[in-house]
Amino acid sequence: MSFSAVTNAVHAAIEGLAALLGPATGSFAVALAIVVFTVLVRLLISPLSYLQARGQRRAQALAPQLEKLREKHREDPARMLSESFALQRANGAGLLVTLLPALAQAPFFMIMYRVALDPPAGVLFGAPLTAHLWAALPIYAVLIAVALLLARWTARRMTALRFLPYLTVPVIAWLPLAGALYLVTSTACTAVEHALWRRPVPTGNR
Repeated sequence: MSFSAVTNAVHAAIEGLAALLGPATGSFAVALAIVVFTVLVRLLISPLSYLQARGQRRAQALAPQLEKLREKHREDPARMLSESFALQRANGAGLLVTLLPALAQAPFFMIMYRVALDPPAGVLFGAPLTAHLWAALPIYAVLIAVALLLARWTARRMTALRFLPYLTVPVIAWLPLAGALYLVTSTACTAVEHALWRRPVPTGNR
């Protein structure tokens, strides 16, 4: 199945969900359908998100041991790398453990991003979902404020590159309203995942 066919199927699913929500939510149906569908997609790929988070946590837990190996074998880089990789494999950590789940999630995000750029016809508080920043400034102000709070919450729990969560803010300001709504919802899901899964874990071959 081609990428465009999958995108069209997702587009149709959001329209179908909006039709179901319409009697209860009126003009908010399409916007709410985007939010609900985004949450459902994030729940679907949550096992991949969990694997990625677990790999990152285990890598962080191994940092002191890896530093000791670097000090011990600083005159023998080949052995240092070999023992570091062995330690990571034994504890379910390493670059591949973190990257593979992230790469597997990428198609889902690409599809949702494409649909959000060309959403079903709908409005949110009178503004078309295709509107941009200046055409729906009050709504964007709320979305950007929420994104800043989420970015601040996430950045405080990071040990490095704390600026990264804030990069979503200019993207939200650039996207059409449907895309901004999707990205804020997805960012909120990520924050929930961080709260649930990014806790210290004991290392060991388990």
